[in-house]
Amino acid sequence: MSESPQPPSSPAEQPSYVKLAMRNMVRKGGKSLTHFALTSIGLLALLVGLSYLTR
Repeated sequence: MSESPQPPSSPAEQPSYVKLAMRNMVRKGGKSLTHFALTSIGLLALLVGLSYLTR
């Protein structure tokens, strides 16, 4: 079982997933805000619909 040694990853070489996601969201601008709004409205509509059906 010989595994190849991996070099230590420093934060400067590999940015975290959160930083990459934030950078991507800033780059896309309004598109990500639109998707977030649609997702929020859809989830709210689902919860309201389920509460109406199960009352």
